[in-house]
Amino acid sequence: MPTLPTNAVIGVIGAGAMGAGIAQVAAQAGHVVILHDNQPGAAKAGIDNIRRQLEKRVAKGKMAQSDVDNIIDRLQPADAIDALADSRLVIEAIVENLDIKRQVFAQLEALCAPDTLLASNTSSLSITSIAANLERPERMAGLHFFNPAPVMKLVEVVSGLATTTEVAETLFDTASAWGKVAVHASSTPGFIVNRVARPFYAEGLRLLQEGASDAATLDALLRQAGGFRMGPFELMDLIGHDVNYAVTRSVFDAYYGDTRFEPSLVQQALVEAGRLGRKSGQGFFDYSLEGHAKPQPNFSAPVNTQLPALVVQGANSTIAPLLERAQEAGMEVIRRESLQQDGTPRLYLGDLVLALSDGRCAAERAVNEGLEALVLFDLCLDYQSASAIALAASHTASPEARQLATAFFQRLGMDVVWLTDTPGLVILRTVAMLANEAADAVFQGVCSAQDGDLAMQAGVNYPCGPLAWADSLGLPFIHRTLTHLQQSYGEERYRSSFLLRRNALSEESFHE
Repeated sequence: MPTLPTNAVIGVIGAGAMGAGIAQVAAQAGHVVILHDNQPGAAKAGIDNIRRQLEKRVAKGKMAQSDVDNIIDRLQPADAIDALADSRLVIEAIVENLDIKRQVFAQLEALCAPDTLLASNTSSLSITSIAANLERPERMAGLHFFNPAPVMKLVEVVSGLATTTEVAETLFDTASAWGKVAVHASSTPGFIVNRVARPFYAEGLRLLQEGASDAATLDALLRQAGGFRMGPFELMDLIGHDVNYAVTRSVFDAYYGDTRFEPSLVQQALVEAGRLGRKSGQGFFDYSLEGHAKPQPNFSAPVNTQLPALVVQGANSTIAPLLERAQEAGMEVIRRESLQQDGTPRLYLGDLVLALSDGRCAAERAVNEGLEALVLFDLCLDYQSASAIALAASHTASPEARQLATAFFQRLGMDVVWLTDTPGLVILRTVAMLANEAADAVFQGVCSAQDGDLAMQAGVNYPCGPLAWADSLGLPFIHRTLTHLQQSYGEERYRSSFLLRRNALSEESFHE
């Protein structure tokens, strides 16, 4: 079964934001699209809204009026589901209710031709379960667009237990022809993105709950050091805490209470209080006042002090850009061979030791390594360009040592954030957990490593695929970080995926 040709009629059920967006995508690709909604007039209203949105692009000079007219001409409203009878593909985008979806697809199966493809845009329900009562469940799959569908590139093509390879490939090729980035996934809770993304929110919520820092500062670190487009708290406020919390609960329940997906009491309290984020006027941040300003990150005040030469033992590729940045800032950098058995690099400023976090807290590491003045620094996506960094000091480090560490990173042009002594700091623990969840998704056959990384970049704008990021840092390092986190907390939440552990031991990357 080849890619659906542009003369194939596409049916879309549901004229809300999601359904109308999908209809727009198909119409822009050249298809006649029949948009149905069981609310009288809703389909026409959906198409009218599409016109208004497209004409805004015309007003900005980004689109020709003739193109808008052609797209709208291909969109046909329908108040009766019978109008979808001649569709080659019908995409359902209605309420997330299993029984209602089953009823709709039973109607479609009786109405449409035997070779009509049936697809659900569900983000949380099992495709296998939706299709279970159909006479031909093999022709049904998930076609999960991301909101807003005309803008977001990713489409997850989700195969249920009965979905044929031919059907999945046709939907994959068709989505690609529509200008989307398509990935294959199996019908497991959360598919790829909603599963793998859980640690991005969960680790931020845990750090906040433990008092490591405040929401605005943690967001700033994820943006300025981690390279993420948004921090977890501003993103949850944007999504809506009712929605984000419900997805977390859904995945947690579907995996029988696996602690990796455990919901946060902090977010539960926001939902119970009706503080749902932007749409309610308040979440982690207050949006109730016009021209509202978010709280500013808690960056350290400037420190002016004489810096000694930077002595480096055992530099590796991860921190090499940091050393280059120090040289560019005019610092003297002296390199020595590593004295550490595991090759872990150390930086010395006089008696002060600076070291990249490895998942242990600074107090534990100082005791284990016999160090008095130890400051741990966090991972950055790129130490050459990062504009902020998180630090944590051992309990034995003096105020002068902390001042020296602050002055050093400020000399490099970085905003400095002091966290409470927390294992894994912010970026490292987040990246390690994202990579771990992606590795488990690959191990369990949900997706390939390539599709897992592609989904997280195209679906939620991650700066790097989690598995590619882990490869670049070295899987032994990521595995060691997770092991230390698990030892620190004594929780299964931080257990390493077997695939990650095996690849770390065999020195195989995820993308070989």
